[in-house]
Amino acid sequence: MENRVSLTTQNRLIISGLLLSTILIVAIAIFAIFNIQKKLNEGYQNFGQVISKTLAIESVQLTKNLSDNMIKETLKEHSDSILKSHNDIVFIEFRDKNGNLIYSGKHESTLNKGKPNITVTSPLISENNANPIGSVTVGLSGNIISQISSTTRASLLFVFSVAWLVFAFVILINTYLITRELRILQEGVKKISTGEFGYKISGKDVSNEVKELFNSFNDMSNRLHLYEEQNIDRIMLERNKFESVLMSIANGVVVCNDSDNVVLVNNHAQTLLEVNEDQLLNTKIQNYIDTSGKECFKEKIEQFKDTPLEIIEKKPIEFNISVDQRVIKSIISPMFTRSKDYVGYIIVLIDMTKEAEMDQMRAHFISNVSHELRTPVTVLRSYIDTLYNYGNEFDYETQKEFIGTINQEIIRLNRMVNDILDFSRLESNVKIEKTINNISNLIEECVNQVSVLTKDNNIQIKITNDENIPEFLFNYDSIERALTNLLSNAIKYSPANSQIDVKVIYCSQDNEVEVSVTDQGCGIAPEHQKKIFDRFYRVENNTHTIKGTGLGLNLVKTTIEKHHNGKVFVFSELGKGSTFGFRLPLIKIDECARV
Repeated sequence: MENRVSLTTQNRLIISGLLLSTILIVAIAIFAIFNIQKKLNEGYQNFGQVISKTLAIESVQLTKNLSDNMIKETLKEHSDSILKSHNDIVFIEFRDKNGNLIYSGKHESTLNKGKPNITVTSPLISENNANPIGSVTVGLSGNIISQISSTTRASLLFVFSVAWLVFAFVILINTYLITRELRILQEGVKKISTGEFGYKISGKDVSNEVKELFNSFNDMSNRLHLYEEQNIDRIMLERNKFESVLMSIANGVVVCNDSDNVVLVNNHAQTLLEVNEDQLLNTKIQNYIDTSGKECFKEKIEQFKDTPLEIIEKKPIEFNISVDQRVIKSIISPMFTRSKDYVGYIIVLIDMTKEAEMDQMRAHFISNVSHELRTPVTVLRSYIDTLYNYGNEFDYETQKEFIGTINQEIIRLNRMVNDILDFSRLESNVKIEKTINNISNLIEECVNQVSVLTKDNNIQIKITNDENIPEFLFNYDSIERALTNLLSNAIKYSPANSQIDVKVIYCSQDNEVEVSVTDQGCGIAPEHQKKIFDRFYRVENNTHTIKGTGLGLNLVKTTIEKHHNGKVFVFSELGKGSTFGFRLPLIKIDECARV
């Protein structure tokens, strides 16, 4: 648009210059013709004056001492001869001193052409008399002066016209050359503006000043080309670094431009959304459909666009979507350049499945704990209240039975409280003290403690020990509680008249001790085995209906792996029982000191 305006202004200036020059040349021509005509008229007037004076002198000489008749005849002859020899003289008149006409002669070719243009009168003066004796009048046609004036005007107009044409031609040629150079430069600027850096313009057949300008332009273009190559390399390096960082982010990231088209998506986002990169790139993110068939992003993105950027920048929009039983937290944030220009938005995807499961398990834990605490408290209260009010009415065996039930409920309540306290203590990274202990003795003691629980269903516990298991460092109380939890679970899920196998194996090659508890219960499905040691996790189905806090196995894992650098394991098959166990590294006092 600027080039068009500049070109129009240039044409206007050229046209204005031509008009001014034309007016100036015409004015000069008119002024010259006027002055020349004036000078010609003055000269012609003087020419007529000379003729009349000459004729007056000649006439006086010719008529001296002649009679009146002879004077008239002489003047006639002399006038006729003059009229015949000069075509520009129209008439000659002689008058006496009183103004009376003596003779009047006219040129034959001008008898019918009207009055002459110039009339000149001169007195007739004799030699002896200073007073005029008459006068002679000469009339001139002005043909010569008209011809001279016409020729002069034509010559001047021709000269000025040629001068104007030459001047206009020079201006147009100069304008064309300048415009041609500007067009060449304009074409080069267009090439640069479209990104064609390195384009060169030829400086052939141009002026030195313009040639220097072209050379400067070519140097600038070459520098821009070099800068572009360096800049592209740097941009590509930064882009690759950005994409590498983006692809390695643990959370899912989807980048959309201001038209809602997906321009970048990292690997984790593809996994969470269960799509390939080709399926998502260059598509509208609003069109993505989750497993329920809902356009899960559409409503929130509309809300994002309806919210002012200054608000959304401080408080991004957060919401959850569900994809194939995954709970994914989504955060939409605006994306700006360094100059704070809005260019699109970023959607961060965070897999919250475990957190959601933890929240659900925590809720179950609270519900289970409340129920588990309520049951023994209710039983204790009713039994104690009954003994307190009606104890004298019961016999010894009935009182003993009541006290036994109260004792079992207290033990059960104590175990739950200990589990909760142990969970809090072990999760707080408290460093537990380890001493040299015998693992075989600990196992026998644990079996003796839980033997009271086996009597109701006639469950047998068999211990198998490797010989010569050395003593090593571990915390006796925490390992005792872990093994007791494994034994208690085995007793809970074992059928009546079954056997529980407890094995202690010394692995000298790995320098560790393996303890396992195997029951003949209902078993655990493979999908539950991966989560069985998670906190608050409980298997709730038709075969697992026994209530609990969901902390026992997590306490075992925390005790073994976090505080003893060991490893827990489980092997189970539905309908064939389960094996829970752990491995402890065999560390002695001297090894501990070296560490």
